[in-house]
Amino acid sequence: MPIAGDIFYYLFHPSELRAIIQWKVWHNAVHERRPEKEPASTQICFRFLDMTSRSFSAVIQELHPELLMPVCIFYLVLRGLDTIEDDTSIPAKTKDPLLRNFKDRLEEDGWCFTGNRPEEKDRELLVQFKYIIEEFKKIKSEYREVIKDITNKMGNGMADFCNNAEFNEVGVNKKAEYDLYCYYVAGLVGEGLTRLFVISGFGHPKLLERPKLHESMGLMLQKTNIIRDVREDADDKRRFWPREIWSKHVDNWDDLFKPENREAALNCSSEMVLDAISHVDDCLFYLAGLREQSIFNFCAIPQSMAIATLELCFRNSAMFDRNVKITKGQACKLMTESTQNLQLVTEVFRRYTRKIMKKNTPKDPNFLKISIAGGRIEKFIESIFPSQKPEDIVRKEAPKKPVDPKQAEVDSEARWDMVWMMVAVFGTLTVISAIMIGVAFWLGARFDVAVDELKKGNFIPKNSAEEVAQKVAHGEL
Repeated sequence: MPIAGDIFYYLFHPSELRAIIQWKVWHNAVHERRPEKEPASTQICFRFLDMTSRSFSAVIQELHPELLMPVCIFYLVLRGLDTIEDDTSIPAKTKDPLLRNFKDRLEEDGWCFTGNRPEEKDRELLVQFKYIIEEFKKIKSEYREVIKDITNKMGNGMADFCNNAEFNEVGVNKKAEYDLYCYYVAGLVGEGLTRLFVISGFGHPKLLERPKLHESMGLMLQKTNIIRDVREDADDKRRFWPREIWSKHVDNWDDLFKPENREAALNCSSEMVLDAISHVDDCLFYLAGLREQSIFNFCAIPQSMAIATLELCFRNSAMFDRNVKITKGQACKLMTESTQNLQLVTEVFRRYTRKIMKKNTPKDPNFLKISIAGGRIEKFIESIFPSQKPEDIVRKEAPKKPVDPKQAEVDSEARWDMVWMMVAVFGTLTVISAIMIGVAFWLGARFDVAVDELKKGNFIPKNSAEEVAQKVAHGEL
């Protein structure tokens, strides 16, 4: 049931309400999942998918049947790995082997983990992990190989960061470390998904030859999450913004959240957004290499959400006080636009890039760099989908046809006929009005009384005719 606040909000944002209704009522999935034909373990996996991520769950469940379960299992496996890594209550000596050997647990029937703190939101996923293992063993061997390989790389990368005393004490230091961390937790996801797409024939093989493309897909999403969740992470004593960036603006990390340093915090956040949007070109290029509509939707929707979230966070002081996110109406509009074709997705990126540029201010130390980054994105989009069509250029450059003298004379006469017709109409109205006023005056109309009343501000008669007659002297009677 919608709460009163939501109802009040959508009363003043009808376009967002329309987007929600349009998505809920008229959206048709490319492929529809059939739960009634699935075994219990499969249904449990999708239940966990709904619990851990509503946004990803919706797009995953519309994937082509060939990749439906492999991607679902891939997501849940990495979610389980991430749940262990995020839990600060697990001692390092316990966490390290769990992360490094997590890939081996995928082959152990009935394995589960109950060591998470009770308040960990995805704890139940690991408690019931035996169902994920059961479904993992049912998918094709080439898909299992990819999932295990990425799980191994990600688990070792996470363990390295968990064992890094400096990272645990002061967070990320250098920007290179920031990129490496994002690569381990998200860039590897892009690599794994790309391998699944290519193996299934739904992705161009060249995508694997340019790893920077799928790495950028993951890095942009992860960096967006880190920028958006800065307040939440700070409350949990976690620092992912690199010291190399924030130290340019404040002396201490906690100073970012002090009201008196709000301008410095905004400048710092804009530099973080600048770093994130540097991946836009690669993301759009990657989307062009996808060959199946449901796969395209699966990849395009999160990227559109990301650019919209970056625009929301750009020079938004609220992100240092609370967690901010785009509204449900905006999300539905983005999903509708991102499930059509690449050209519409580039229009989404163009629109939000321009919004970022509009909020950019010369007071920002990175004003020029942000402006250049926005111009580069626009230039890239223009190179893919030119706003000016070739036929328009040909039409403009084509020599003008010579004007026919007879036609020009006819057009001139038509214009003058219209002018004289208007003069005749207004002239006739003027003469008739003058005659009517003259006849009224000749018959004794008292225009002087009307003028006096108007001067007094009486535009509407308030007295009867008899009262007016009594007030006016008639000496001649």
